[in-house]
Amino acid sequence: MNSLAVTFAFAAALVAMLGTRLWLISRQIRHVAQHRGAVPAAFADVVSLEAHQKAADYTIARQRFELLTTAWGGAMLLGWTLLGGLDAVNAVVLDWALPRWGALGYQIALLMAVSAIGSVIDLPFDLWRTFRIEQQFGFNRMTWALWLKDALVGTVVGVAVGVPLLALVLWLMAAAGALWWLWAFAVLAGFTLLMQVLYPTVIAPLFNKFHPLADEALKGRVQALMQRCGFKAQGLYVMDGSRRSAHANAYFTGFGSSKRVVFFDTLLARLSPEEIEAVLAHELGHFHHRHVPKRLVTVMGVWLASLALLGWLMNQPAFYTGLGVQPNLMAPNHGLALLLLTLAGPVFGFFITPITAAVSRRHEFEADAYASQQAQATDLKSALLKLFEDNANTLTPDPLYVRFHYSHPPASERLAALHAHS
Repeated sequence: MNSLAVTFAFAAALVAMLGTRLWLISRQIRHVAQHRGAVPAAFADVVSLEAHQKAADYTIARQRFELLTTAWGGAMLLGWTLLGGLDAVNAVVLDWALPRWGALGYQIALLMAVSAIGSVIDLPFDLWRTFRIEQQFGFNRMTWALWLKDALVGTVVGVAVGVPLLALVLWLMAAAGALWWLWAFAVLAGFTLLMQVLYPTVIAPLFNKFHPLADEALKGRVQALMQRCGFKAQGLYVMDGSRRSAHANAYFTGFGSSKRVVFFDTLLARLSPEEIEAVLAHELGHFHHRHVPKRLVTVMGVWLASLALLGWLMNQPAFYTGLGVQPNLMAPNHGLALLLLTLAGPVFGFFITPITAAVSRRHEFEADAYASQQAQATDLKSALLKLFEDNANTLTPDPLYVRFHYSHPPASERLAALHAHS
């Protein structure tokens, strides 16, 4: 492997990714702005001009913000890699942590330092998104005190969960031989399955309050639906999503006997019982078609391939020097290699996003079709219209932007497909 070739490949991919993303975002802004003046004919009888224009303005505001964050993210990535940012941080952490905490402690300190620096740099953008854009359009309900609490709890949980996992993976990289990546994959796969059990019962309640669904009529309707679909859940819960946002949702979480159905309180306040049943039937469609296990297998396949690639790259000096880092001579390079792959990997992975987005949209169509068999398609259509309006989803996205970035079909395509099932 040649260092110059690595540099050239990374720089070319970065320029191509940034150019494509900025071009797509600009197309989305222009397309939405051009169609802001009138509600599309298919929605003229059900969506007001005011709601349509709010969705357009919200989309444009978010996309303009994404232009800024994309450009800034590209500059930061360049700074971390080819301009020597990671190399400089590594030199400081190496000198300070290696004598005190040894090789493993140094590597954990390096990863935590880079994560902390990145979080601080991103902080103004996160605050602007929440307290400016979301606030401006009436979606943010988070107070500064709640935001600070979430940040502190998230940090504590992240350290408590992430550091031991990271330490184990780094130890395997050093001690498990050439096939360490197989052992590391087994650890990550087991951890992922464990979190499916622990997250809904241990971690999620640290951030939100959950209480059993109290509406007996709705509970009976939901339980009858789940019985028809052959789905068993540990319970039906309502989450206080309105504390943070006006956006509405419902989801399944957990694994095995810990599965639970969670409704945002904002969803229950907005939809009728028939519409809630239809939305839940859509989620059960994902269960019926085994979309979650399929996605989990796909993700784990990517992890396995990435770890195998890392197992080869970490022994190639050009991998480090080609990305702007001098490998350590007196300490392990496992942490550095992990960081470099984490930084550079998404640049190359961006070009498969149209494929993953297309698969996700296909899954949504399949879940909608299933929902129309278990509930009324007209109820799902009316629920989706309310959710599109309440969440200010634009009705006129740019088609090419959709193909790259939309994990869910746009409203026109989704409702047209449901109309065929009515």
